[in-house]
Amino acid sequence: MSDIPLRLGTRRSRLAMAQSGQVAEAVSRVTGRPVELVEVTTYGDTSREHLAQIGGTGVFVTALRDALLRGEVDFAVHSLKDLPTTQPEELVLAAVPVREDPRDVIVARDALKFTDLPRGARIGTGSPRRAAQLNAYARSHGLDIETVPIRGNVDTRIGYIHDGELDAVVLAAAGLSRIGRIDEVTDFLSVDTVLPAPGQGALAVECVADNASLIATLGELDDPFTRVAVTAERSLLAALEAGCSAPVGALADLLADGQIVKEMRLRAVVGTTDGTRTVQMSTTGPVPETYDQATALGRELATEMLAQGAAGLMGERAQ
Repeated sequence: MSDIPLRLGTRRSRLAMAQSGQVAEAVSRVTGRPVELVEVTTYGDTSREHLAQIGGTGVFVTALRDALLRGEVDFAVHSLKDLPTTQPEELVLAAVPVREDPRDVIVARDALKFTDLPRGARIGTGSPRRAAQLNAYARSHGLDIETVPIRGNVDTRIGYIHDGELDAVVLAAAGLSRIGRIDEVTDFLSVDTVLPAPGQGALAVECVADNASLIATLGELDDPFTRVAVTAERSLLAALEAGCSAPVGALADLLADGQIVKEMRLRAVVGTTDGTRTVQMSTTGPVPETYDQATALGRELATEMLAQGAAGLMGERAQ
């Protein structure tokens, strides 16, 4: 085995470093080679604008992809939900490891759950998708909340609660788990309340398309069930012509009978950020045997949602 380290490109945030470190350990086990983390600063890390304002799509990804194409790193790790739905021909998604918990969570003052928040509670989130679904749920259940746009890392966001500026913030369970802070969660939001972003909780391991040996090596980290699920979710997002900052939630569940996975259910929602209008639909069928079948499933559900007026509810469109 070579002693030359493989270079893994990663964002510099604590979460990115944590999840990249986990992938690095897995690649080292597979290859017997050391893996060196190479920190790359992305536009999404330096901009102070809200993600909906800067377009969301690709803002955390482009710099890492550029580093791959320049040969500065051998492979890169992304949060899959940040990836644009169009894959560059020069790069390949070599692995999608087993998905973490895809749910969103509440971190609130006084250990409160979402439905126990006081009237007029201020809930921070940088996601139009989360705002749309939280506001829709609040309207249908007689809750009085205000969603407040925020940015920043986990410390910054939770700090708003300790400073008294917010009553709660919404975060991804997977992110808090990866940085060892899942015990700060005060409420796990059911996917029946808030559907996650397409691909949420999953990681994407990417490398150049002409390195067959590295593709094969990284492919050992791939989880086919996770891959087929996120393929359907991202196909729906692409067919809606929506970016990753659009108010679109989607989740593909693999339904099992005992130990045998028999069906896949794809659920999706599009809504206005104030929660006044939503289009929510689902479809269930046999587990796709190919990624093309998973792609077709996502497209079919998106077509049905567009026929019900989904396009008019999205504030962000892919550019």
